[in-house]
Amino acid sequence: MRVEVHLWSGLRSLTGGLEKVSVEAASTGELLAALARDYPQLAPVIEAGVSVAVDGRIIASSLTEPLGPDNEIYLMQRLKGG
Repeated sequence: MRVEVHLWSGLRSLTGGLEKVSVEAASTGELLAALARDYPQLAPVIEAGVSVAVDGRIIASSLTEPLGPDNEIYLMQRLKGG
């Protein structure tokens, strides 16, 4: 199924300025793989670590979190600091 993903502002330059993209994915793992495949410029950022928020909840490390077309999904660069 297709899901719509909102991109954090720092990631938009890697998709030609798009604020939202649509990919085929049924889980967070499939989402990340589809984004890296369909938007190769995102692959290094995804490999370095990103956060996925689904309906306002950060999915910390689960790649099996189910997704559906009605979910509000955001892809964000992982925040680093000390």
